[in-house]
Amino acid sequence: MNDWFMYFIVFWAVVMLAAMTVGGYFMFRKFLKVMPKGDGKSKLDWQNYWVDRSRPMWTDDSKQFLAELVSPVPTPFRDIASHSIAASIGQVAIESGADTVTRGHCIEGYIKATPKRDYNSLMTFLKKKNIDYSPYNHLFNK
Repeated sequence: MNDWFMYFIVFWAVVMLAAMTVGGYFMFRKFLKVMPKGDGKSKLDWQNYWVDRSRPMWTDDSKQFLAELVSPVPTPFRDIASHSIAASIGQVAIESGADTVTRGHCIEGYIKATPKRDYNSLMTFLKKKNIDYSPYNHLFNK
């Protein structure tokens, strides 16, 4: 009986250590996003800048399309992903000199905001939704 209890305690110690390690990893990643870069602004500051600057350019159609694009993201992370992708879309729209955010801007910003490791699932999702991304194939090669 005594050995069983000791193994139980060791098991829970390992589980707790693993949970704290995973949590610490994600906290550290968030901490790195808030650290200022060479220009004095953090990645999060730039995201907020592009979202705020492009806010009047968004139409109901582009907002709905953004919601459709972030639908495969798990619900707890969807708001953060939506903000990050909206910042990239806003940057693309502003730098192109557009008056409104179009579906083309949304697709291009979505591709640019997606990490390279997720390109296969991104292309699968776009194909499944019958979204033509062929004009943006060059973005996948960067």
